[in-house]
Amino acid sequence: MSKDLETLIMSAVDLPTIPLVATKVIEMIEQEDVTIEKLAQTVSTDPAVAARILKLSNSAYYGCQRQINTLSAAIMLLGFKTLKSLVVAVSLKQISKRFGLTEKMLWEHSVGAALAARLIASRTKFINEETGFLAGLFHDIGKTIMNDKDPQKFQSVIVRCYNDGLPFEEVERSVYPFSHAEVGALVIKKWNFPDSLSTAIMYHHQFSTAQLPDQYELFLTATTSLADKFCKRLGIGSRQPEAELDLANQPEAKLLGYTPESVAGDLETFIEIFEENKGVFLNE
Repeated sequence: MSKDLETLIMSAVDLPTIPLVATKVIEMIEQEDVTIEKLAQTVSTDPAVAARILKLSNSAYYGCQRQINTLSAAIMLLGFKTLKSLVVAVSLKQISKRFGLTEKMLWEHSVGAALAARLIASRTKFINEETGFLAGLFHDIGKTIMNDKDPQKFQSVIVRCYNDGLPFEEVERSVYPFSHAEVGALVIKKWNFPDSLSTAIMYHHQFSTAQLPDQYELFLTATTSLADKFCKRLGIGSRQPEAELDLANQPEAKLLGYTPESVAGDLETFIEIFEENKGVFLNE
């Protein structure tokens, strides 16, 4: 991203700070002397986040075999890396200043992409599952921020997409001097997440043309892009599914070693995972 573009985005968009509890948990996990008890105490400072973490730890998705009643037990079950991604996911919903239909669809798509990216990462073994989850969760955060900044302007893009059947990225380019991917990448940098996450968000719509010499960034971007397309194929967070989208022939699917059979299998698995767990992530 050029400095001129970065300056333009910073001046045009009020980039938010990550919610406090997520910041504290991320910082603590990096410390050598962190304990489960200290993390539990920090998470408990935000009752809404604490309640959702307990609910998630009791879901079948995270392999719970018994009732979890305390944050300490939940953290022990989930592990530090999963705790981090879940605290970020639960806190991220607080970024939206309103929560109407547009915001609900954006959040549904983000959660869907997070679950899809975690599945793809677990199958392909090229990247860490929790990093995949965060990349999927963050990939469209630029849209949320642009919508919060000027909802009427953002809604005009949405309306044109639906009325004219045009891709969001095409309409976006005609309305904004920057893309949601660029906004999202800048936000991730501001929040001090790894550069690989920022890169994956920046290029998740440009995978076939992006020059990514770093192998981890290449595979993370491929995972993020394919997770986004899993959701588009099924219509998760959009008005209707893109039923004709040929996932197996996407360059990112080929890089990740997918065949028509394996991508069809993972798409079916993803449908099951999303339907079984969407309520845990999406409901209040």
